Amino acid sequence: MRIVLIGQAAFGEKALQALSERGEEIVGVYTSPDIPGKANPLKELAIKLGIPTFQPERMRAPDVYAEYIKLNPDLNIMAFVTDILTERILSYPKLGTIQYHPSLLPKHRGGSAINWAIINGETKTGITIFWPDKGIDTGPILLQKEVEISPDDTVGSLYFGKLFPLGIEALVESVELLGKGVAPRLPQDESRATYEGLCGEKDAVIDWLQPATKIYNLIRGTNPQPGAITHFQGKGFKVFDSELLPDGVDAVPGEIVSITEQGFVVAAINGAILIKRVQVKGSPKIGAPEFAEQVGLRVGDRLGE
Repeated sequence: MRIVLIGQAAFGEKALQALSERGEEIVGVYTSPDIPGKANPLKELAIKLGIPTFQPERMRAPDVYAEYIKLNPDLNIMAFVTDILTERILSYPKLGTIQYHPSLLPKHRGGSAINWAIINGETKTGITIFWPDKGIDTGPILLQKEVEISPDDTVGSLYFGKLFPLGIEALVESVELLGKGVAPRLPQDESRATYEGLCGEKDAVIDWLQPATKIYNLIRGTNPQPGAITHFQGKGFKVFDSELLPDGVDAVPGEIVSITEQGFVVAAINGAILIKRVQVKGSPKIGAPEFAEQVGLRVGDRLGE
């Protein structure tokens, strides 16, 4: 079948690589415009393989459709797409369009599905390959695969260690099902649907009056992006690597309990958080002990607004 792959970043690259190694006919690749100083691995691989490659600013631009139909695809594959496609592109191929999403739809529709699953303290998630329509992650399901969210998983470890490789496998399996003419279209159960907006800095502010487990989930669920935010002496900084210390401490929430070579321990309700890595705006990430020394953080100081 003639496939157009629409994607970006490492996921798009690995999807193209896997499909090409299977001998699938990729007739065109659409990816995001180049960012100065940053590699585009999907574009680089597509050019290496001799596949026509396109980088429109917006997939909805009128000239994109005219260019696209010349490729005469049988199937579109959306592999990590943040742009919006027109319905006429989605429905143009005779086999339609399939898309990867990093949650068990209809749960966690939206662009920050991995973040919210961890922030909410969930213990399982997965990937969905579905048939996109004009809604946001609302089309019928082709297949799903479930994974465990480990107690210390971050967005980075969950995605790159589990959901990324599983998604590539699932896309290949989906193409196999399509080739055999047995790919299902299972309606999503709207009674179970949830939607969350993009997880931004406003969602990532730490409230030290919350239980330690909830704070830890927020830190994990915003690592590496957008980073959990707290303050010291009125200046904000982001928290990344951390560890949950479940034993209670005799201190006010937000108070620095100890500072060691590993980092600094902050009291919370029913536990504490060991902060290991942080970042001040405009600077690279650094170890928490180095940060403590730079800002003069001492035992007894308090974090927060």
